[in-house]
Amino acid sequence: MKADLLIRGISQLVTAEGPGPKHGHAMRDLRVTVDAAVAVSDGRILWTGLEKAWSGGAAATVHVGHRAVIPGLVDPHTHAVWAGDRLADFDARISGVPYEKILAAGGGIWSTIRATAAASKDELLALARPRIEALLRSGATVIEVKSGYGFASDKELAMLEVIRCLSDTTCARIIPTLLIHVPPKSASDRAAYVSDVCQTLIPEVARRKLAVAVDVFVEKEAWSAAEAEKILASAREHGLAVKLHTEQFNRVGGLELGLRIGALSVDHLEACSPEQVTRMSDTSTVATLLPGVSLHLGLPPAPGRALIDAGAAVAVGTDLNPGSSPLFSAAAALALAVRLNGLTAREALTAGTVNAAAALGLSDAGRIETGLPADFLVLHDSDWRDLLYTLGNNPVREVWIRGEKVAA
Repeated sequence: MKADLLIRGISQLVTAEGPGPKHGHAMRDLRVTVDAAVAVSDGRILWTGLEKAWSGGAAATVHVGHRAVIPGLVDPHTHAVWAGDRLADFDARISGVPYEKILAAGGGIWSTIRATAAASKDELLALARPRIEALLRSGATVIEVKSGYGFASDKELAMLEVIRCLSDTTCARIIPTLLIHVPPKSASDRAAYVSDVCQTLIPEVARRKLAVAVDVFVEKEAWSAAEAEKILASAREHGLAVKLHTEQFNRVGGLELGLRIGALSVDHLEACSPEQVTRMSDTSTVATLLPGVSLHLGLPPAPGRALIDAGAAVAVGTDLNPGSSPLFSAAAALALAVRLNGLTAREALTAGTVNAAAALGLSDAGRIETGLPADFLVLHDSDWRDLLYTLGNNPVREVWIRGEKVAA
């Protein structure tokens, strides 16, 4: 074999195997190869194994200095496009005002909706770029980005257009999602809003290929499970995948809806009950944990340990957003999942790579495997577990996407 590039001097090459939980076990063990090398050709992985076993040639060789190499991380849940800030909300919350009360009073998401609606697409793009670059530097080579702060259909479309522009201007792979976030303030307007979403917005998004999935926020102060089911039925009719924000503050039936309709993922689950954990045991739907929310809002963490023990496939994301998770590091999200959600180091790396890819419906990300894109991270440390150990400093030394070093 002749490679374009040989990456050598790898102390530990670490990856989960197989295409993810939709095609096998909920929690895969990791393959750790000591003194390893990776051969790359045409942006894809040509070969992996012991460095001494490589017998082919290479047009170029890079020695990483006896450091650990892991797959590029996948962030399956972000809201990286927004304008304005939520500092007043933050001040109120740390003074004892509940988040739900802030939202009901017109703060929270509504304040971000107002600021985002007032910003131009160029302004939104300029604000979002450094957020994506921060996630990239933290190791995220695949990043899901939701709309949801537009509210009105034309503003939601504008947000998705900004997300498309982001995809064109970053090395990271951007996965766009249409988020139906909050209902109109007037209860009498809800049915008309749902009708517009189903009959106008979703068909237009699908026609223009502006998103690959639709997400709905199911909560007491947001949408009911019945309303979400109508919206997600329209999404599936138009060829889009479906996801849910649910069981964040209350048990409102969103998890059961997600399982019934075969959602890619149900995200948050901070209020998930033991009975609901049991329901996650035999499903392809991924449970996506967002520990930044628990840290920032002071919520009880989602029951990650119980979900994994029950056989659920667990992913971890940053939930990067201005109100409940101003977390700009995919690596830090995994470190928090170990400390707050009870994941082991091996489970956390799996949750941030192969399982996070499955939560986005991807089978070609989150692994270092022959034939896949050569997306990988070189850590500062020789031991891969430093990714989960380090707090307050970036454990990622280099980010490689399709065999090119894009951040260091």
